[in-house]
Amino acid sequence: MSQTHNKAVDQSVEIALRLGIVILILAWCFQILSPFISLILWGAIIAVSINTPFLKLSKKLNGNKKRASALITVGTIAAIIIPVILLSGSLIDEASSLGKQIKLGTLEIPPPSESVQSWPLVGEKVYTTWSESSNDLSDFAKKHSEQLKIIGHKLVAIATAVSSGIFQFLISMIIAGVFLANVSSISPAMKRFMNRLAGDKGDDILTLTTATIQSITVGVIGIAFIQGLLSGIAMMAVDIPGAGLLAFLIFVTAIAQIPGLLLAIPIVIYEFSVAEPTVAIIFGIWMILVAMCDVVLKPLLLGRGVNAPMLVILLGAIGGMILSGVVGLFTGSVILALGYTLFQAWLKNTESGPTSV
Repeated sequence: MSQTHNKAVDQSVEIALRLGIVILILAWCFQILSPFISLILWGAIIAVSINTPFLKLSKKLNGNKKRASALITVGTIAAIIIPVILLSGSLIDEASSLGKQIKLGTLEIPPPSESVQSWPLVGEKVYTTWSESSNDLSDFAKKHSEQLKIIGHKLVAIATAVSSGIFQFLISMIIAGVFLANVSSISPAMKRFMNRLAGDKGDDILTLTTATIQSITVGVIGIAFIQGLLSGIAMMAVDIPGAGLLAFLIFVTAIAQIPGLLLAIPIVIYEFSVAEPTVAIIFGIWMILVAMCDVVLKPLLLGRGVNAPMLVILLGAIGGMILSGVVGLFTGSVILALGYTLFQAWLKNTESGPTSV
């Protein structure tokens, strides 16, 4: 009896040691990879999102996946990064310059047009504050010094974050290309992993995961990118101050599912106060159409069997940005929407029978 007991204790100790070593190695690996997790995750999301055009291109190239991967990676970087650099160059310069001028008190503000007084509800107050800051900026800065310092720091931080975000996107896109080039080995491995994790439901969960990622990436982030890009081009064309910064804010608010008109209307009102009526009218129509284009595009791009509430996407975007910066803005909305969709699928499968996963 004592011998059996000692043997059981020895086995337990051996199992505990083995398990402890495995946990230690896994924790160590996680710690080593933790600085790259967001980039790898975003690279995987991009790879899943562009997998369909990648497969079509690969067929045209007689199944040459490595060549197709290189072409689609370079093409995607060129298609996205060139306009982004054009707008972000304006954003970084403007945000950095504006932030420094606010902190140093050297900012010059042009006087308002008389038409500003005729704005409904807020016209008189805006005109008075605008005139005060334009006529004697130093006095205005003294009265609002704390608020201006905070704004200045925020603007410089935004410029830094955008610069970092562009670099992170380039790295993530390269990672996505590597994933696509090795899709022949990665895809079966993912299927085995999901089948190991969820049994017979593994293939269904993997299909649902892919559909969710593609839907949210194209239907939310894609539309937000279009809105930010088209708005930025229009604002640069009519010389709106801080066009790059405003385009980035429109992009961020679109991902966060905040109505675009909340930003578009003040910008249009400003243009009416400084520009010729014809130019202002054309600009206003353009901005309103861009702000409302998601009403038409979302049902088309999100109508793929995925039903993630906008609140989930909003929380994911905001939480992801707080956690991981600009890259988290994208990954957060996708991952939280994916988690919600899988949870809903699990609930439905549970209701269908006690053996469902």
